[in-house]
Formats: sequence, structure tokens, C-alpha cells
Amino acid sequence: MLDIKYVREHLDEVAETMKNRHASFSPEQFTALDVQRREVIAEEEALQAERNKLSKEIGALMGQGKTDEANATKETVRQINEKLTALGDARAEAEAAMDALMLSIPNMVDATTPVGEDENDNPEVRRWGTPRDFAAEGFEPQAHWDLGPALNIIDFERGVKLAESRFYVLGGAGARLERALIAFMLDQHTSRGYKEWWVPALANAATLTGTGQLPKFEEDLFHTTEGLYLIPTAEVQLTNLHAGEVLDADSLPLHYCAFTPCFREEAGSAGRDTRGIIRVHQFSKVEMVKFATPETGFDELESMVEDAENILQQLKLPYRVISLCTGDIGFSSAKTYDVEVWLPGQRTYREISSCSNCVDFQARRANIRFRPKGGKPEWVHTLNGSGLPTGRSLVAIMENYQQKDGSIVVPKVLVPYMGGQEVIEPTK
Repeated sequence: MLDIKYVREHLDEVAETMKNRHASFSPEQFTALDVQRREVIAEEEALQAERNKLSKEIGALMGQGKTDEANATKETVRQINEKLTALGDARAEAEAAMDALMLSIPNMVDATTPVGEDENDNPEVRRWGTPRDFAAEGFEPQAHWDLGPALNIIDFERGVKLAESRFYVLGGAGARLERALIAFMLDQHTSRGYKEWWVPALANAATLTGTGQLPKFEEDLFHTTEGLYLIPTAEVQLTNLHAGEVLDADSLPLHYCAFTPCFREEAGSAGRDTRGIIRVHQFSKVEMVKFATPETGFDELESMVEDAENILQQLKLPYRVISLCTGDIGFSSAKTYDVEVWLPGQRTYREISSCSNCVDFQARRANIRFRPKGGKPEWVHTLNGSGLPTGRSLVAIMENYQQKDGSIVVPKVLVPYMGGQEVIEPTK
């Protein structure tokens, strides 16, 4: 969350940023709550000081044998205590209202984040690879939702039968390819200095609040009757590994990665991408998370994007990198790069990784700090990025590596993970 003092002292700047983000923010509401809270605190502190002073006087009066005056002073202290009890309730109410407001305000954006209305205003940063010329090969590329069933490696109907719409089943070489991608991605990241973790697929409310999913996006989360939630990304767990901790500055930066299943209601995207496995309720993903100092955070963001790009380059999949504008950037992020892979069957680039620097926004919510040498604890900066979702990677491989006969060539780097299989052909 944002620092209350910062919001108070930069109210116009915060209001302008929220406007650019299309976020609801009322400077008047903030100021009213802030004044109310501070007035209650000031009155409470004044009464506490008065009570402490009178308590000392009672002792002196008793020592002087002035019992009547001491008893009168005790009555005054009792009345002050009653007022303090009421003020304590008022303070708790005022702080709860302010906390609720602060938890609803998204992060400030970095100065390098472009101002824009929506995804159409996201500038392109660079491209890698050249999309394959299928016309020169004499055929039109198919989309994965046609290729998968024809090869008997994706079954949409059984996914619906087992659960509901926006679930699917992988079989045979499709399941093996998913498993191969998970192992390949983890091997790549750990070889580049990331520590691998295996974390729960369920998280409590405090954990989800720490990274910004709660309370803002509760409708997008699956939850249990026991008060737990299915995680939408391993970012939630990896970031909160250090919730409530003070890290040693010498240990930073920390580079973490994890594979987890991910679950999303997608309540805010009804009707979008209903075909195929681009936007589904359950998917697998390898996630990257970093903890850095304020001085190194943005350099770590650039290298995180390179780590995501490395996966696509190893798979030889064409992609582009874009910088998200203020109207499209995520709730917790100060700066975000999206990596979009080319999907020939859909004739477009689609997001396959989103890498963000959240600066101290999540650290404040989760209470994660670091101690510089000889200094006081400071808020750590947190970063997260997809490295990558296996479902969308599988889609990209199927559509980019498809052959005229409907088969799919396995990328060379994945052949060892596929037990030597080089081509996926129709099976029973």
C-alpha cells in the first residue's frame, strides 16, 4: 500500500496518477478520514498525558494525607478512562476506515511508465525472431483449439464433463509436453541463479492481502469454506515467504522461482478468449519473484524480463516486449513489461509473461523490510514475473511448430524432456 504521509503530502500527484490509472480515488474522502483519525489520536494522547499527570498527583496527595483531594482526583482519572475507552473505539473505527481506503488505492507508477488509456497505448520496446511464413510452405496455420483435438492431446469436452467450462484435459504427448515445459523452465531459471521453491496451492487472506489480490480482486479468486483461497499465481506465496521479516541487506537481491497450479475465476473477463486454453480457470505456471534494494530494483526488472525472454529464445518462439501504460498496468505494479508471443493460428501476439516492479507497495502490505549496514530497517522492493505459463507456452509451440500434415515438431531443447520424441502425431 502507499504511505499515508506520502499521500497526504502529494495529494494532487496521487489524484492525477489515479486518474491516469482509471482508479477510483477521492482526495476529499482521504483528507476527511485523515483529519478525523488524527484528531482522535491527538485527543486520546492529550487525555493520556493528563491521566498520567493526575496519577502522579494522587500518589503525592496520599503521601501528604490529603485523602479527600486524592479521592476527587481519582474520580477525575476514572472519568478520563471512560473517555479514553470511547476514544479507543473511535480511533479503531477511524483507523479501520483509513486502512480500508488505503488498501483500495493502487500503486503509484514509475516516471518511465507511459501515460495511456488502455492496451492500445502500450508502446513496443523490442522484437525477437521472425514469424514463420506458412504461405510459402503452402498451407494456412491452424489454431491450437483445432490442432489439439485432432492430435488427441487436448480434450475440451472432457474438461467440461469433469468440472465446467474453461477447464480442459491434456492427454498423451500433450500431458508429456506440459510436464516437459515445467521441468525445462525450472532448469533454466535455477541455472540462472533462482532458488526453486515448492509452495502450497492454498493461501490465507493475509497472504493474498500482502501482494494486493485482496480485498480488491476477491471476485477473481476461488475460495474454500475454511477461509483459504486457491492461489492465482505463485507470486502470492513466494513474496510472502518473508512477510513480517527484516532481511539482511547483504542477502539481497533474492531470486526465487516456483511451479504451481494457478486458479482464477476470471470474473472480470467474462466473454473474453472463450475458445481454447488461453484464458481458463486452472493453469500451470512457473513464476519468478525477486527481493531487491530500492537502488537495484529497476535493474532487477530488466534482468527478469531477460530471464522470461530466455525461455522463448530457447524455444525459438517469436515475441515482442511492450511497456504497459497507466491505463493497463496492474494494481500493485509501478512499472510492467509484457512479453507477447506470436501465435500464427490466431495471427496476433498474445501475452505470455508479465514482469513487474512493485517497489515498496507489497512490502508495506506484507511488512517486509531490510536492514542496511549501520542503518534502520527500510522497505524492500519486490518484483514478480511469469517464467512462463505452461499452457500458453504449449499453445505457442503447437501453433508455431505445426506441419502441413497436422503434426507438431517438438522444439529441440524439449526433446530430452520428451523422452526423445521429436514429432507429435495423431494417436488413439
